[in-house]
Amino acid sequence: MTRYFEELEPPEGVRAELLRGVIVMMTSSGIVHNVIVARVQDQIPRQRWSRLQTQDVDILDEASEPVPDLIVLGRDLLPESGRLLSCRLITMVVEVVSKSSVHQDYVTKRSIYAAGKIPVYLVLDPIMAQCVLLTKPTGQGEEADYLTQEIVKFGDRLPLEALGIELDTSEFGTFSGVRPHRYP
Repeated sequence: MTRYFEELEPPEGVRAELLRGVIVMMTSSGIVHNVIVARVQDQIPRQRWSRLQTQDVDILDEASEPVPDLIVLGRDLLPESGRLLSCRLITMVVEVVSKSSVHQDYVTKRSIYAAGKIPVYLVLDPIMAQCVLLTKPTGQGEEADYLTQEIVKFGDRLPLEALGIELDTSEFGTFSGVRPHRYP
C-alpha cells in the first residue's frame, strides 16, 4: 500500500494521507482552520524552531504517512530535501479538528503519533473550543498512546514546555452550527 500511495496523485484541492494502511482523502481546509494554524505558527520562534505545514511524516514501523497541519522540529534537524520527514526528528505535531476529522485526530492519529514517539501532539478543536495537549508517548502500534493529557479552553494560555513557550489561544476561532462530539 505504501508503494501505491507514493504514486498516488490526488486531484487539485485534495490532500491524501496514509493512516495504518488506509488512504484517507480530504478537501482543502477552511478559513477558521488555516487562521488557527497561522496563529500557532506565528507564536513559535523561528530562530529556534522549523515550522512546517502539511509535510508528509514517516512513522517508523507503521504503514502510515500522516500529514499534520503543523510540524515543529529544531532548526538544526531540518533535512535539506525529501518528501518524508522522519518522526524521530519531530518535537511536536499539531492537528486542527474539522467536522470530518474528529475521529482521525482524536483516536487514529493519537496512536500513530504515539507509536512514532513524537514527544508532543497538540489537538486544536474549533468545534469544542479547546486544546488537547498530549505528551509522554508510550507503547507500540495501535496500542500506543500518550500518558499525559491536558485540556485547555480557547482563550486560556497553554504552556508548551517542550518549545519553551506559552501558547496564546485567545484569537482561535470556532465553528458555528456544528454538532459537539464526545472526544477526547
